Amino acid sequence: MKRRTFVKNVSFSSITIPFMFNNLKWEAVQNKLFDYSRSAEDRVLILIRLNGGNDGLNTLIPLDQYDNLMIQRPNVLIPQGFIIPITDTNGLHPSMTGVASMFNDGKVSVIQNVGYPEQNRSHFRSLDIWSYGSTNQEISTGWMGRYLDSVYPGYPENYPNEENPDPFAISMGYEVSTTCQGVMSNFSHTVPNPHDDINVGNGTALNDGTYYGSHMEYLSTIIAQTNAYGTRVKQAADQGNSTSSLYDMNNPLSVHMSYIAKMISGGLKTKIYVVNINGFDTHAEQVDSSDTTVGNHAKLLKTLSDAVKSFQDDIKLQGLEHRVVGMTFSEFGRQIASNASFGTDHGDAAPLFLFGTCISSQIIGPNPVISDQIQNQAGLNMQIDFRDVYASVIKDWFGVDENAVQSLFDYPVNFYTVLQGCSAGINEEIKKKSLAAIVYPNPCVNTAHLKFSCLNEKVQIILNDSYGKTIKELFSKELKAGVHHVELETKSLSEGTYFVIINKKSKNEEIKIIKRNH
Repeated sequence: MKRRTFVKNVSFSSITIPFMFNNLKWEAVQNKLFDYSRSAEDRVLILIRLNGGNDGLNTLIPLDQYDNLMIQRPNVLIPQGFIIPITDTNGLHPSMTGVASMFNDGKVSVIQNVGYPEQNRSHFRSLDIWSYGSTNQEISTGWMGRYLDSVYPGYPENYPNEENPDPFAISMGYEVSTTCQGVMSNFSHTVPNPHDDINVGNGTALNDGTYYGSHMEYLSTIIAQTNAYGTRVKQAADQGNSTSSLYDMNNPLSVHMSYIAKMISGGLKTKIYVVNINGFDTHAEQVDSSDTTVGNHAKLLKTLSDAVKSFQDDIKLQGLEHRVVGMTFSEFGRQIASNASFGTDHGDAAPLFLFGTCISSQIIGPNPVISDQIQNQAGLNMQIDFRDVYASVIKDWFGVDENAVQSLFDYPVNFYTVLQGCSAGINEEIKKKSLAAIVYPNPCVNTAHLKFSCLNEKVQIILNDSYGKTIKELFSKELKAGVHHVELETKSLSEGTYFVIINKKSKNEEIKIIKRNH
């Protein structure tokens, strides 16, 4: 058994280990001010998986094809007067009011007819294909796992460490994401609730040179890593904020999205979050037999739309919008024609949503063409390969060279402009000359973030009270030219007004911050 196979689907934070190791020590990540020069590296990608195969034709409805849709799916189609129009030829399901308002605000983009050639309609195989980013059955690493392997080779050995104290990816729930499967281990750390204490055992397993010994040593490493990551995740969540009043805590996706907002605002440097919403396998009762605007699919889309809207409102209030983008995906769409059970069966291509302030706010790809002749079991034809979307996101969001991105896929990818405005390709020289230092969120409670630019120079950061008296030196270090981010621990401060002073040869700056207790 390979070690990566041994731990591929193991989540140590969600199982009971039937044995204990003794005297295992892993240096805890301390809560302190730290600096990290990151540019594109401070960006966060949220992946929302719609499990079961979402019916794209009742999610984003091509209004110019409505007459033929009525022929194909009369018992599930949304009445035209209830559809929320977002362009002249496209409309959203009436349950998606949150996403519709985000689209109108330039914070949602839709990529149409996404899939892959010769679509496999098995849930398990198609989900593997989407997770691995490959139709090759020999591939057993996820597309984000390969990207992370290219940046952090050798993982999980020697992680976490001082430079990388946080998990690189988080799977919300009890199951690690195949999307983040690397060569030796899965990069995602499972988090059902980030406020929970995590301790799955402690001790040391010595490698005696045997097959068993090597696996026990590896298991010991993973357990230690799980405990260390769990400590850091809890620390960040407890310090972070969830400020939006729009969250519905009866909506499980909203709960997870609020947790993610807390972890991000609490200073966790995790790059990728994977969230799941189940129930999209709508063979029957997709709609109510007497009202197609309601039913199981309507509830699912409302759950998704409300959670995304609430999260976007949250990170906007906290000044974090520029750091986060999200993307939905599902293993396939549904068939064009509905069935007799007020549902739809497994199909092919479907729309994919991106959300955030840094996306290209438009409909990418043409509307599907719907025939007036019913073809048994026909699905939507693929027009954009899902691997092209993945590659474009890695390139634009994480600032990876096109050739390096291509090396992650066994398919000649095409690049689309899916992200704009916050692209990692922004000229850093222009940015560093024009960027004024900012602190966010401001006012703050437990944690704030300082963003500033400098040349190749020494930077000193001090904290003064409202009378100009220095409370403490926060930071003093030689930095390279560019944009830098520093996490400020403010929990220990009394409520009131303070000033962050940035001393540097190129330009001194002063920023007023407000500390509140709640």
